[in-house]
Amino acid sequence: MDLKEWFASRKKQREAEEVKLPLATDEYCALWTQCFQCRELLYTSQLRQNLQVCPKCQYHFRIGAMQRIEQLVDHGSFQEIDAHLESADPLKFVDTDSYVKRQKEASHKSGLREAVITGEGTIDGERACIGVMDFGHFGGSMGSVVGEKVARVTEYATEKNLPLILVSSSGGARMQEGIFSLMQLAKTSSALKSFADAGLLYISILSEPTYGGVTASFAMLGDIQIAEPGARIGFAGRRVIEQTIRQKLPADFQTAEYLLKHGQVDMVVERSKLKEKLAYLIKFHTSAKKPQTAPQKQKAVTR
Repeated sequence: MDLKEWFASRKKQREAEEVKLPLATDEYCALWTQCFQCRELLYTSQLRQNLQVCPKCQYHFRIGAMQRIEQLVDHGSFQEIDAHLESADPLKFVDTDSYVKRQKEASHKSGLREAVITGEGTIDGERACIGVMDFGHFGGSMGSVVGEKVARVTEYATEKNLPLILVSSSGGARMQEGIFSLMQLAKTSSALKSFADAGLLYISILSEPTYGGVTASFAMLGDIQIAEPGARIGFAGRRVIEQTIRQKLPADFQTAEYLLKHGQVDMVVERSKLKEKLAYLIKFHTSAKKPQTAPQKQKAVTR
C-alpha cells in the first residue's frame, strides 16, 4: 500500500466513525424533550402535536405567546394591536449590563418586542379581545409597555363592547424600570374597573408561572378565573415565604389545584379543552345579556 492509498483508507475510516458519533446537544434537543415532572423522554414533534402537554403525566409545558394565540384563536382571525410599542430606559438602569442591551437580548431570544401580545380575534366564531404574556421574554416581567398594552386592549374592548381574555405568565414587575413598573398595577386595575362598570366579561387565565405584580393586579381581577393544571400562582415565591414565616408549607402550595381548593380560582382547565371552555363562557354571557322579548298576546277573534 502506497502513501496515497493509506491516506484514502484513513479518510474512509474517519468518515465511518463520524457517522457513529452520538447526536450533538442541539440536534438531540431538537428531536427529544425531557418532561420536567416525570422525566420521560418525549419526541418533540409528538409533544408539539399534543399542545406541549406530556402524554404520560399531563405536565403542561410553558408555551410562547404566539403558540398560545394559535391554540385559542380561530385560524387567521387574530389582528394584533399596538404592535409598535417598545420599552424605553427611563432610569438609565445598569447592573452587570445595561437595560438597553438586556432588552435587545430578550427580543433576540423571544422574537418579540415586548412580553405581551394584544389584539382582537374570534374564538369558535365569537369575537373577543385577547392579551397573552410570554415568559420567554424577560421572564414575562411587567414593565411600562406591558402595562400600557394591557390597559389599551382593555379600553379597546370596552369601546367595542367585547369580552376580554388575558393570559398571564410572569415573574412580576420589571425591576429595571423601578416605580414606573409598579405604577402599571394601578393603571391596569383602573382600566379593568371601567371595563367592569360597563358590564362586560373579563376572563383571566393563569398559566405557569404567574407571580408578583401581575398576580397583585390584573391577573386576579377576572370575572372568571381559570388556571392550567399544575400552574404555580402566587405573589412571593415559596422559599421566600418559608424563610419569612419559618414554617414548612404544604407540598402543593401555590399550585392551581391548591388555589381551586381554597376558592381563589374558579376552575382548572386542561389546555386541550381551554378553547372550547372559553367559547362556551363567551356564548353563555352573550346570550344572558340579550334582552328577553315578552311573548305577544294573541288578539281575540270576534265572530
